[in-house]
Order: sequence, then structure tokens, then C-alpha cells
Amino acid sequence: MTDTDGGLVERPRLWPVFLSCAAAFVAIVAFSLLAAATVRSLYPDLSDQTVFEGLPGLLAGTVASSAAFVLTALIASGGAAPAALRLLPGRETGRTLLLAVIGMLSLGQALDSLTVLAGLAQHGNMKIIRGALYQVAGPDLLLAVLIVGLLAGTAEEIFFRGYVQTRLVQRLPRGAAVIVTSVCFGAFHLDWLHSLLALVLGLYLGWITELTGSALPAVLCHVVNNVLFTLVTSRWGGVDGLAINVALAAAGALVFAGVVAGLRHTPSAPVEGAWFTSVALRVWKRLRR
Repeated sequence: MTDTDGGLVERPRLWPVFLSCAAAFVAIVAFSLLAAATVRSLYPDLSDQTVFEGLPGLLAGTVASSAAFVLTALIASGGAAPAALRLLPGRETGRTLLLAVIGMLSLGQALDSLTVLAGLAQHGNMKIIRGALYQVAGPDLLLAVLIVGLLAGTAEEIFFRGYVQTRLVQRLPRGAAVIVTSVCFGAFHLDWLHSLLALVLGLYLGWITELTGSALPAVLCHVVNNVLFTLVTSRWGGVDGLAINVALAAAGALVFAGVVAGLRHTPSAPVEGAWFTSVALRVWKRLRR
């Protein structure tokens, strides 16, 4: 790989990326223990189940994991410029962003309805999250929107699409980089069902990132999805019933297929995108010396 002056640009090795994932996991555990101790001290009269499976535990855990993701990305990238993490606008247009968000929401709804139809709606982490958000209102709802919606969606995309996928795509074919990043993204959700759902959504977010050459559309999709999930769950909890979930799953799948077809006509990110990111990172490191 060469830069515009004909010099060689060293491609990043793969092992630091996976080491960073391990470091992020350790950081999440450490920050979560600190968050748990803080929450426990604030609610000493409540049972552990009430505290940690309720809104305080959800918000504290989300802040802890978000801080770990952002801090790990910054340290692992050496404080790289936003361009090196693809946190600058790419080739997306207003139409692309609109379609990308609709695709995220329709895919999320289809997966959610399929989960209900499979009898798994009351399984694992998703049950706890829905229970913590149900009937939340007022200032607590605003705080939940800011933390679960804005903070978590942004932090996860900075780490996974901004750092991990951006580094992997410099060494692997773009499709392989998206798959590996999505597997890592899913694995961090720990519960098998939540991990599977995150894996599928991660594949879509990774595709959007490579399509536009920027991680910002994925950030937007993730944030909008989380915000709407928080608002809808706080009001209605979940959507039960066979007929309505069959209809929602079918409608979500059809809309998602239409969105993908529409986005395929969007000019994809240039192959040189990975080269540009590598050059931007090298220039930024030189400026910091």
C-alpha cells in the first residue's frame, strides 16, 4: 500500500484490534463494578434485584459500558483524528441517511416480532431492559433517552464501527471486516439472544458504514433506534399477540428489503477509503510528535 508520494503506508496489524476488544471487556467489568457499588450506596434499603434490574442499574451499567468503549477506542487509536475513526461525513446524502434509519427501524421491528413469535420475548437481558424502562416517565424518561439512546448508541459505534471495523478493513476484505466486527459486537451483549440480535443489526450497521465511508450514519441509526425503543418501551412495554407480530414481522421485512434495494443504488464508498484512513492516521501521529 502506498501513499500519494509513493511511500509505503504500513497497514495496522490485526492483533492490537482484538487486544483492544479484550481491554474493552475488562474495562466494562471494572467500570460496572464501580457503578454497581455506587448504585448500591445510593439505594441501601432496596433489594439487589430491585436496584440492579431496575432503571438505576440499567442507567449505571450503560454509563459504565459507554465510558469503557469510548476510553478504549481513544487509547487504542492513540487519540487518532476523527477522520482516522471515520467520524467525519462520508458519501452519504439526506436520502441515504433517511433510508438507512428506516432500514434500521424496520429490521429492528422484524427481529423484535420474530422474537415474540418464537416465544423468546421474556428471555434474558431484553426482558430485564424492558422491565426497567416500562412506565418510566418525566425526568427519569429523559435521562433514559439520553443514556440508553444517545450515549450508548454513540459510544458503541465509536468503538465498533469507528475503531474496530475501520482498522480491520485496512487488512481484510470489507465484507470480512464487517462480519468480524459484527461478531465482536454481538459477543459483547453476553446473553445469547441479545447477542444474536446485535449480530444481525451489526451486519447492517457495518454495511452502512462501508457504503458511505463514514461511521456517522451508523451512529445516527443506532441512536434513533435506541431512542425510539426507549420511548416505546416506556409507554407500552412490548407488543404481544400472534396476529399483530406476524403483520409487523412481514411489514418490517418488506420495508427492510426495499430499503436495501434503494441503498444499493447509492454510490458505495471508494476502495481507497481504507487507504485514506490509514494515511490520515499516519499524518495525525506525525503532527502529534
